[in-house]
This record gives sequence, C-alpha cells and structure tokens, in this order.
Amino acid sequence: MLARIKSTVRDTFIYSLSNIAPKAAGVILLPLFTAKLALTDFGNWDLIDNTIQILSEVVILGQASAIIFLNNSAEYKSKKESALFTLTSFLIFIGIVLVLLTEILLSNYDSLLQYAQITSGHIRLACYIVLLRVINNLFLAKLRADEESIYFSIISLAKTLLMTIAIIYFVAYANKNIEGVLFGLLLSELLAAIVLLLKMFPRMKFVFDKQILAAAIKFGFPLIFSSLGFMLLNQGDRFIIKYLLGSKYVALYGLAYRIAGVLNMFLILPFTLGLLPVAYKYYRQPDDNRFFSKLMTYSTFFFVWGFIFISLFSKELVVVFGQRDGYHSAYLIIPIILLSYVLSGMRLTASLGMMLTKNTKHIAWITLLSSAVNILLNFIFVPAFGIIAAAINTLVAFVLFYFLTIHFSNKYFKIKFENQKLFIMIFIGCVLSSTVYIIQEMNLALQYALKIILVIAFPFILFMFKFYEKAELNVLNSPAKMIDFIKGIVRGTKDNSIDSNSLIQS
Repeated sequence: MLARIKSTVRDTFIYSLSNIAPKAAGVILLPLFTAKLALTDFGNWDLIDNTIQILSEVVILGQASAIIFLNNSAEYKSKKESALFTLTSFLIFIGIVLVLLTEILLSNYDSLLQYAQITSGHIRLACYIVLLRVINNLFLAKLRADEESIYFSIISLAKTLLMTIAIIYFVAYANKNIEGVLFGLLLSELLAAIVLLLKMFPRMKFVFDKQILAAAIKFGFPLIFSSLGFMLLNQGDRFIIKYLLGSKYVALYGLAYRIAGVLNMFLILPFTLGLLPVAYKYYRQPDDNRFFSKLMTYSTFFFVWGFIFISLFSKELVVVFGQRDGYHSAYLIIPIILLSYVLSGMRLTASLGMMLTKNTKHIAWITLLSSAVNILLNFIFVPAFGIIAAAINTLVAFVLFYFLTIHFSNKYFKIKFENQKLFIMIFIGCVLSSTVYIIQEMNLALQYALKIILVIAFPFILFMFKFYEKAELNVLNSPAKMIDFIKGIVRGTKDNSIDSNSLIQS
C-alpha cells in the first residue's frame, strides 16, 4: 500500500510539472511577444492560440480519455494494441478531413479574411498544429495509461523547451511575428509526433476494430461538451471582444488573463491533478465528509492568498510582461479574473458529490449553461463598458457555475462545506485586493510596503473572525509541530509527533 501511495504521489507531481511547463513557458515568452508584436498582432495571436486550444479539444473527440479507459478496462485490455492503432487511424483521418476542409475554405472564401488581420497562412499553420497536437495528445494519454510518467514528462518538457527556443529564434531574430510563433509551435509538435510515433509503433496491432471505435466514441464523445463548454467559458470572450471592439482590446484582455493564469498554473492546476486520486482514496472512509470539507477550506485559503498577492502586484506584473505602454491599463481587470479562477478552483471540490458517485451527467450542461450566460452578457454589456464588462461577466458565470455544481452535487453526496469560512476568506480577499485601485498615487516605497503588509496580513486577519480551530492553532503556534506536520505530509508516515489527520478530524 505504501509503495502504491508513493507511486501515486510521484506520478501526480511529475504530471503536474509536465502540465505546468507549457503554461510557464507561455508566461516567460510574454515579454518577447509584447515587445516584438504590435498591440493588434498580440491580440490576433491570442485569438489564434485560443482557437488552436479549442479545436484541439474538439477534434480529439474525447479519445485521449477513451484510450485510458480501453487500456485499463477488463473488457478491452486484451485489445490494447488494436485499440491504439484504431484510435490513431481514426484521429489522423479526422485531422486530414479538417485540413482538407480548411484548404477548400481558404481557396474559395479567402476574401472573408480581408479585414480580419489574420491571414490564410496563419489559419493554415494553425490547422496543421491542431492535427499534430491531437495525435500527440492521444499518444501522451497512452503513456499515462501505461503509467510511464517519466517518459511522459521527458517528452512534454522537451517539447516545451524546443517550442520556447524555436519561438525565440523565429520572433526575436527572424522577425517573423505571428508566423514565427506558429512556426515554433508547429516544429515542436512535429518533432514530438515523430518521437512518439517511434515509441508507439511497436505497440500497435494493425487491425482496425470497429467495435473498439464504437466503444471509444461512446465513451469519449460526451466529454467533448464539458471540455468545450469550459474552454468557451474561459476563452470565448476573446472572440466576442475581437468582433465588438477589435484586436487591440483582445491584446489587453489576453495579457491580463495570462498574468492572472499564474494562479491557475502554480496552485489550481496541481491541485486539480491530485484531487480525484486523493478523493477516491478517502471516499467512504470514516470522516470522509469532514475530510472533503477541510480540503475545500484549505485549498480555498491558498487560492485566495494567491489571489491577493497577484492582485496587489498586478500593475508591476503588467509592466514586466507588457513591454509597451499600451498594455499598462490591463492591470485593472486582473483582480476580477483572479476571483473567477478562485471560484473555478473551488468548483473542482464542489463537484466531488457528482464525481465520486459517478453522476456526471449534469456537468456538461452546467458548463454549457454557464458559457451561454457569459456569452449573452458579453454581447449585452461589452459594447457599452468594454473589457472590464467581459471580466465581470466571466466572474458572474463562474459564480453561477459554482452554485449549480454545489446544488447538483448535494443531491448525490452532500458535503458539509464550511460555507461561512469560505465566505469570510473571499470577502477579505476582495477587500485586500481592491486596495490596488486606490494606492496608486502613493509614494512608490510606501506602495510596496503596504502591499507586502496586506499580503502577510491575510492569515492574521482571519484570527479576528475565529477562523482557526483548536487543532489548527496548536500547530500554527508551534514551529516544531508545524515542521512535524509538514514532514508527515511529505513522508506519508505515522511516526511523527503530529498526526496530520488530526487537523481534519478535529
């Protein structure tokens, strides 16, 4: 059992690094993009990048999850080799159809792009990137299914490193602008596809199995809608801003979203990857309800703390990552976007009632409904109030998303979340973060001192609201106990003076 726990923790950590790396590279490249690309070009690139992500999720048709299901299902385990060949062939066919349709549309309706500031070359490159990314994601999912986390990470990190180097060359030295970014992405996806294909080729049995394909589509197709809905909720507003306001405002909004995404990158995403394995482990164990409740409280604590920190230093971050003066007003919407991310992270734990009981039928329509509300609000308010309305609309949609998730999860497994504590944390986080709007006229040294004090003050302010329980205070007030508690988490042993479960069971 201990070996299995260690393996799970190790793999979760490794997969976290692999998923964080591309996002970290995207943040690192922001100063290059904002320095080398004109404001409108950066806005158009942000739109193309989001289109690639959305199309990649749609075109794969849920088959990355399906290959994991087929690989580990007792019914299909003996057909793993033919399943890999079948799904690879199917997705290559779908990708080729996409490429052909794109070429036909570009050949016959090229005039539609006359005023779009996006060229047919951009669309063609993006289409080939989608094709290669879909195949790579299928192969990477196969590596996860075979529990080859080390190889998975080596490929993922190597692809990210190659992408970063190629983009720096094409944009900074070859001055290829948007084309340079797309060339870098295409090159990294192509080389990764070649390496992965060499790895997967010996594992394929060259038999196209229609029964396996039918099972894979039945399993994976419904997942498209929840994935698509979530991506539209997060990224659909860019397309509306482009249509209503133009590429310049997409650039400002996109930069703000990418900087706010640091919270997602370092806190929410790793938590997401590790949540379900931990949840399944403790489900139906004594005090499981209490455990999930404290999990929500503790995770929200760190999400809100990160929300406060990034909000207060949002202007400095925009100056660092936005290399032109035209970007500097983007900091105004970062705190609003960050609060949406906090609710997104909370929603993950809130959905456990549906996930643990396998009643996931509501997730897709909740996601799509929230996306539809966001889109409707954007068309109503963005023309009058600009990108700040888009940020607020996204926040409203995530509030709806969270409460609908709570409502339906409670029908299957009601978790007694500490709602009063959750509200207190979010309220304090909003108050502290909002000071970024009123301290800009202060002396610079005084600004930084106040910001640091406010960030540090968050956990101490919670004392005033009797936030901490006795067991938590016992650990927090004793450095030795705190060290023992952390050791207990890292080692996963029971020989420490502090039982880490006591915090949850108190």
